Amino acid sequence: MDKVIKSAEDKMKKSVQHLETEFSEIRAGRANAAVLDKVRVDYYGTPTPVNQLAAVSATEARILTIQPWDKSLLRSIEKAIQKSDIGINPQNDGSVIRMIFPPLTEDRRKEIGKEISVMGEEAKVAVRGIRREAIEKIKALKKKSEITEDDLKVGEKKIQDITDAQIKNIDKATEKKQKQIMEI
Repeated sequence: MDKVIKSAEDKMKKSVQHLETEFSEIRAGRANAAVLDKVRVDYYGTPTPVNQLAAVSATEARILTIQPWDKSLLRSIEKAIQKSDIGINPQNDGSVIRMIFPPLTEDRRKEIGKEISVMGEEAKVAVRGIRREAIEKIKALKKKSEITEDDLKVGEKKIQDITDAQIKNIDKATEKKQKQIMEI
């Protein structure tokens, strides 16, 4: 039974981590290197992440600077960013690439806030699904007489407590990201 509980807890934590990763990739009107995480540059025939080919830093609140270690990659990095769905045009000055993040409009902030809420709800649904599966596994153990009725109740309570804690984590992450988006 402990394996079932531990497995459920691990899966729930991974769901929360995945949500936080998705949140980090949302453009909030501020320079954030995480927006480049999905951008791949063709480097000798291998799609390679930008952060493995260049130093990426936020030089100002709304400017991201990309300085490749190999200057011949400037054009390739610029093209990869333009092809991505980031929505920001990179500026190449011959030695570094700058990405200037425009401030978000009020309507866009509200729209992103709604998307964040939806992502939070989807994460909660995933966590509840994991809870349901874990409880079914524990009930199956009871059916096979591998655990007692008391063990079943204790296991269900532990799983519910873990679920409640992870849902609180999701709510905190969602609220934090929404506040970040609504800041001007």
